[in-house]
Amino acid sequence: MEVSGGAYGDIMAAHLVKQCTCLLREAARLAPAMAPIGQLRLARVAHKTLTSSATSPSSHFSSSMMKLVDSEKVFTLYPENHIDQLIKKAKRPEELLELLDAGHHLNNNQAALIFIRLSQLLFEKPEDKASLIQDARFQQLLRLLNSQISSVWHGTLPRLLRSLYALGLPETSKELQSVEQEVRWRMRRLKYKHLALLADSCATLSQKQHSKELLAELLMHLERRWTEIEDGRTLVTIMMKVGHLSESLMNRLEDKCLELVEQFGPDELRKVLVVLAAQSRRSVPLLRAVSYHLVQKPFHLTKGVLLDLAYAYGKLNFHQTQVCQRLAADLLSLAPNLTSGEVARCAKSFALLKWLNLPLFEAFAQHFLNRAQDIPLPHLCSMLLAFARLNFHPDQEDQFFSLVHEKLGSELAGLEPALQVDLVWALCVLQQAQEAELQTVLHPKFHTQFLGGESQKDQNIFQKLLHINATALLEHPEYSGPLLPASAVAPRLSALDRKVTPLQKELQETLKGLLGSTDRGSLEVATQYGWVLGEGSPWLPESCRVSAWAPTTPPLFILPVGGF
Repeated sequence: MEVSGGAYGDIMAAHLVKQCTCLLREAARLAPAMAPIGQLRLARVAHKTLTSSATSPSSHFSSSMMKLVDSEKVFTLYPENHIDQLIKKAKRPEELLELLDAGHHLNNNQAALIFIRLSQLLFEKPEDKASLIQDARFQQLLRLLNSQISSVWHGTLPRLLRSLYALGLPETSKELQSVEQEVRWRMRRLKYKHLALLADSCATLSQKQHSKELLAELLMHLERRWTEIEDGRTLVTIMMKVGHLSESLMNRLEDKCLELVEQFGPDELRKVLVVLAAQSRRSVPLLRAVSYHLVQKPFHLTKGVLLDLAYAYGKLNFHQTQVCQRLAADLLSLAPNLTSGEVARCAKSFALLKWLNLPLFEAFAQHFLNRAQDIPLPHLCSMLLAFARLNFHPDQEDQFFSLVHEKLGSELAGLEPALQVDLVWALCVLQQAQEAELQTVLHPKFHTQFLGGESQKDQNIFQKLLHINATALLEHPEYSGPLLPASAVAPRLSALDRKVTPLQKELQETLKGLLGSTDRGSLEVATQYGWVLGEGSPWLPESCRVSAWAPTTPPLFILPVGGF
């Protein structure tokens, strides 16, 4: 007798329903007496029912279908649900270890769940980890886990290894090595996000050889399987967790981000920019794509998102006019609700972008005036440096700088030396420096620490000291000293070693052609005031070299790249 394909499928479905009905009837009969022992009895009955039914002569299941039923049995009729609940509800490590004393038969996955729960409970009590590891019951649990490690679920295995790392098991522990080896064997079957989280855990232990080897394998698999990422949330999480560990992986993630960026909400866009800023990765295509969606989509941007966006654009020095306009407009409406720290942070971000929005910065200045007595000095310093970078003078200039001088008067000398120079230099840029402030940084006991410094930082600080010294000479006729020594202000050849831009080079060649002879003018003349003349400015004849040069107008301060 021949049976069509459709009829054969109907027969299979009928047999499956019949078997499920028998199983549910048996479970209902035994349910009132259910207990840990009763659960085991139920599991045995259920297993027997399934087995006898599946192997009866009237069964039309194929061997592959029998395997599917058996695998589903493991997940749907676990006899230890009661123990699982005890593990989840445990509030103390002792409650978990007592499960061994109570004679419970832990299955292959529950021992792993106990370790995961232990690491969660001891997260805020790291001092208790050493005593826990020495506990005999803990060691017994390790041995139980080691004997059943091959049966731990795929989703539990990465969490288990992260928990063992968190508990501080020694590198030589054979149980730890066994779990690591199991992870290596199953790496192709683990989900991509599990590999990423495990790589993040290994990175925190990168000083240990075993973690370095496993981390290298995890990164290799992450780079090969990057196309498996399908949603923006997973992508952003992986960028934050492990993107910094591998240059090639981060390149792949940026490509995937360009593919999925249209699906991102404001929070995902913020996280992407913050990750790029944290790694100083100025990925122009990705920055342009993110900027486009920020401008074109009607996102509601919260205060935290706005501040992070401003920070990221400033840190990466990526200037996008429409984004800056939107950030400034949205922040202006929130200005009354910002804290002094948020105002200082926001002002610094816009200063790095060299973007001056007058209404916004007036609101910032007014914010500080309204809270004059409660403004911490670090926030005031950040605000002053931002104003100097943008050469911004608030409408209430006298009141604002009176507040600045009042705050700095007694505390300037106690600040970090580099910050003292930055603050006085900023006041010079804004033409607000006072004699006492000039004396603080020009005193021999202070400035000698920067003389002869070879690092780039020391040279930048000394360049600012030269500018401060020039301000004292040229803009404060009543200033009586001290000043930098003559040997320090002598023109230095290092000032001429700067990289020439293509425009400067073209201008120099044009001027040389017009003059016809180098005797008729000088180019790149270093002065005692800290500036180099001749880069786009009129050339000076030989008779007007440094020794005779004394400008009558206030010097122009050129803000160095990198600013504050």
